[in-house]
Amino acid sequence: MDMQATLEEIVKAVAPLKGQGTVASYIPSLGGVPPEKFGICVAMADGPVYGAGDWHEPFSIQSISKVFSLALVMARDYDSIWKRVFREPSGTPFNSLVQLEADKGIPRNPFINAGAIVVTDRLLTLTGDAAGSIRGLLRQEAGNPTIDIDATVAASEARHGHRNAAMAHLLASFGNLENPVDDVLANYFDQCALAMCCEDLALSARFLARQGVSTGGSPFLSPNQSKRVNAVMLTCGTYDAAGEFAYRVGLPGKSGVGGGIVAIVPGRCSIAVWGPELDANGNSVVGTAALDEFTTRTGWSVF
Repeated sequence: MDMQATLEEIVKAVAPLKGQGTVASYIPSLGGVPPEKFGICVAMADGPVYGAGDWHEPFSIQSISKVFSLALVMARDYDSIWKRVFREPSGTPFNSLVQLEADKGIPRNPFINAGAIVVTDRLLTLTGDAAGSIRGLLRQEAGNPTIDIDATVAASEARHGHRNAAMAHLLASFGNLENPVDDVLANYFDQCALAMCCEDLALSARFLARQGVSTGGSPFLSPNQSKRVNAVMLTCGTYDAAGEFAYRVGLPGKSGVGGGIVAIVPGRCSIAVWGPELDANGNSVVGTAALDEFTTRTGWSVF
């Protein structure tokens, strides 16, 4: 297979879908991103990297950061986080307060906002700097020391993050936060505001295609932990469209409202796509279509 040619063909195949989604505007600093952008990168488990389109242009990874915060907590604290967060699809919006109240402060999974806030809280306890720890992991795995938090995006999220603040206070009221709410929220907003390009993102997530083995060749997660992160990505990684994503793409994946999606083909590669226009569920329209094209053309899927 000519992977480079395949990616270039995919870029052309999904181009007609541009204009069919909406750029996230509830975070004002994301609303000005050019909607026509699209990039794709594939990082093979055994080394080679391929890309096409706007694959070297940085974007805000937003909720994709939740994969890395979860991995860091599991690497340091094994599986204790699952006493505080469930592993089930939510069936409600990612920022639902109703479900959190009904479940007595235990979020349904680590990829909805409430669950990610709990994971960030645990990482803050373990490291003293949750957002900085995630940034350090991304820089290490991508081999790019310039990866950083976009301060403008972080400030925008903090100014408009009333629902996240409400969730954090609700979690604290149920005794499911270890640190002060303001500290947890600051780290949460910073981690979501990390900016990366498709190449950086694909390289950073490649340990999930290598049974937990890091870029440097040492184990970061155990094979069992890597399997479990991938499993939660498959069932919970794309908001309320996880079933549709599994049906179309057939891979573990995690999306963000910045338009990025990272997907894993265990044993083969990690894939990162970026297209800022989102569907009604908050997933990239062009990015999802590109991943559908990728698995259809290559035959690489977990099914």
